[in-house]
Amino acid sequence: MAKVRFYLFEKSPERQVESTCRLCRKILRQPKRIWLYCPDAALQQQLDERLWSFDAASFIGHGIDQEHASICISAHLPTENDWIVFNFNNQALDQFHEFSQIIEIIENNDSAKQLGREKFKQYRRLGIEPQTFKL
Repeated sequence: MAKVRFYLFEKSPERQVESTCRLCRKILRQPKRIWLYCPDAALQQQLDERLWSFDAASFIGHGIDQEHASICISAHLPTENDWIVFNFNNQALDQFHEFSQIIEIIENNDSAKQLGREKFKQYRRLGIEPQTFKL
């Protein structure tokens, strides 16, 4: 069963794309693979562009629909279960048992917080007790 982690930006104005890049860089210090599940094409493009330029000192390897990359941005969920999945969908992932970890990033604004609360409740209804990290 996947660990579900919510990263809640209570005081920080950091945007979802920036925090995703920061977490990806941290996670990739270990041999992990990251899947950015993002059905929104405009957000996919933002993630792609920011991952190219996020860290001037190093490159964060990624690609849209490129399953061989260490970070894959896709409108579809992965078929293998060894991915850490960042969920940019508006719903909790019912397929939680198929992944090692699911990450939800909640920005510091009312609509994002409300959506985060709904996702949190959905995971609880599925029998998962998500962890919350307040930043």
